[in-house]
Amino acid sequence: MISRPIHRLLLVLVASAGFAAGGPSSAWSQAPAEVQAPARSPSSQVGQASAAQPPDRIRQMQVDAFARRKAAWGHWGPAADVYSSWTSHSSRLIPLYTFGIDLDSVRGAASPYRSEARIKQLYGTLPEETFNAEAEYFDQTDVFRLQQRAVADGKKCVVLFVFDGMDWQTTQAAALHRTGKIYREGRGAGLHFQDYRGAKTDYGYFVSAPHSAGTKLNVDRQIVTELGTIPGGFSPRLGGFTPWSAAGDADYWIGKGPIKHAYPDSSATATAMTTGAKTYNEAVNIDPLGRQLTPIARTLQEKGFAVGVVTSVPISHATPACAYGNNVDRDDYQDLTRDLLGLPSVAHPQQALPGVDVLLGAGYGETFEIDGNQGTNFVPGNRYLTADDLNRCDLANKGKYRVVQRTPGQPGNETLAAAGRQAAEKRERLFGFFGGPNGHLPFRTADGRFDPVPAMPGKGKPKLENYTAADIRENPTLADMTVTALDVLSRRSDRIWLMVEAGDVDWANHQNNLDASIGAVDSGDAAFRALTQWIERNVGWDNAVVLLTADHGHYFVLDDPKALTNGDR
Repeated sequence: MISRPIHRLLLVLVASAGFAAGGPSSAWSQAPAEVQAPARSPSSQVGQASAAQPPDRIRQMQVDAFARRKAAWGHWGPAADVYSSWTSHSSRLIPLYTFGIDLDSVRGAASPYRSEARIKQLYGTLPEETFNAEAEYFDQTDVFRLQQRAVADGKKCVVLFVFDGMDWQTTQAAALHRTGKIYREGRGAGLHFQDYRGAKTDYGYFVSAPHSAGTKLNVDRQIVTELGTIPGGFSPRLGGFTPWSAAGDADYWIGKGPIKHAYPDSSATATAMTTGAKTYNEAVNIDPLGRQLTPIARTLQEKGFAVGVVTSVPISHATPACAYGNNVDRDDYQDLTRDLLGLPSVAHPQQALPGVDVLLGAGYGETFEIDGNQGTNFVPGNRYLTADDLNRCDLANKGKYRVVQRTPGQPGNETLAAAGRQAAEKRERLFGFFGGPNGHLPFRTADGRFDPVPAMPGKGKPKLENYTAADIRENPTLADMTVTALDVLSRRSDRIWLMVEAGDVDWANHQNNLDASIGAVDSGDAAFRALTQWIERNVGWDNAVVLLTADHGHYFVLDDPKALTNGDR
């Protein structure tokens, strides 16, 4: 999902060895308690440490990097001599961590990149240098096929957990910060999703390239008017054979260099994982010719699964939208929300989709008077959810959903939990709408405080995410929302499919803010911990599969790993 900013919670940390060595029971019996980190005073100045708190070393590193436009410890983009030369996505290979299922059916000898015919099926052509007879990596569309395989194997709980924008380098930075232990290749260790051994687990990586970029479209007519002119594809010679490989050409990952392959956006990548088809950047479950694709959540819902979507960013941003809706343009937020909530939309004007069983996310408080990307049916007000659509979906008005929103003066976790208990007891659908400044959950930083550094001047609008105590208190965490969604879904059916998105990782990486990026990974990792504990308590790993991955990468290069370890380990 294309990005903006971030939400967090502080984990009490334990040594990673406890998880790597333990079996199913030890792996989670040693799990640290999750506590909400104290926020700095909303009036505190950027870079000012509280007298009661230790200095924030990572934050100061970030402040200095932005001010000096250079950092010895790392940089973003192809230019190694400046801190920031690229703020968008890259075409790096993306890691996939699986739990309850292996990758033997998709990697190595089974990789589509070892077959010219299968590559042509993916891209409609044979992109330059994309065939690789020795490819160990597979394709992002295989994430869809792994979900299909899980269902065919009789799994009753299938979860697609997406850390938006979290590539191998982002994961490495967060793990190093947590443990102080340096690694330079492979799965790594230190985060819960790296160390968890309560289930059969596997690790691999895939190509996230889109079908194409540069497509032109008409959102009002929901048609593609001109096919994309920039082809997808992946050259391992230039892009690397592993996620931790250096680029063979520094510009290749950003669609430049001797071979020009399009780098991905969040809608094309999410569409690949939910439908098994490659498409153009900007498409939400639409193929390159403009035809609608059916995501796996809708197929499973027809078979009796309860399906849900949870996100830390606005409810109809690209990744959560691709769980269920259709649209030629990912920025048509209000219509995509209508698809998610089972209301008539520009893509489904006559026969509305059924709507997901649970939708929990952000977007609350974001008002726009004009938004040209949403077409002529845009309604001024909340950018993601019109007042009329909110009323129509509410059970109180004979709609489909028990609705819970951020409520002034009320703790967000308690507000959500209460609504979740009521919905579960009555087997109702649940819609939760939360958020703070800029429409997302509050951004947690590496030390657990909620005080991100403003974006670097000249790199987008230099927003200061300055939260009030109410912003933090009145919103739930991603972990809170994940558990509530599971509780409600499991009461509506004995078979469930859930997408969880830690969208704040992408927002931080777009701002080249490593402090916020580490905090975002920690928030998502806390939600994954809550997920594993829920599975152990409720369905067991014999009945569950979790696929944890990112949709695409960014372009962070950690030049000095020791800088994230306090320099003494």
